[in-house]
Amino acid sequence: MTQSLSPDINAALAELTDEFEILGDWEERYRYVIELGRDLAPLSDAERSEDHKVRGCSSQVWLVRDPGDGARLRFRGDSDAHIVRGLIAILLRLYSDRPAAEILAFDAPAAFAKLGLTGALSQQRANGLASMVERIRRQAAAAG
Repeated sequence: MTQSLSPDINAALAELTDEFEILGDWEERYRYVIELGRDLAPLSDAERSEDHKVRGCSSQVWLVRDPGDGARLRFRGDSDAHIVRGLIAILLRLYSDRPAAEILAFDAPAAFAKLGLTGALSQQRANGLASMVERIRRQAAAAG
């Protein structure tokens, strides 16, 4: 029996794009992003440490890289802001359980533009999102 692998990063982006296109305006999309964040498992107090804190975010953001199976990187995250928790959930759908090479080859700015996030986020939120992506990419480069 072969192990079922998660869809590749581009398939995950296509699923997210379809979900966002079903929603009408950005008010509905914001509610959906917040809803996605509600499904994140909370991090422990120990994981909410300076080592896991993402710099460059206006909210408190923590990203944790779990050991994974060696070939794939697994991430978890949390924030004290509802919309940011949703953005973390989107990042985890795109990046978690992927090989380092796939993470590094992915064009995050183009993906966020495709989802419509680029124009919908404040400059502070967009900078925070970029900081989270950079943290994930650095960890992928270190693991790769």
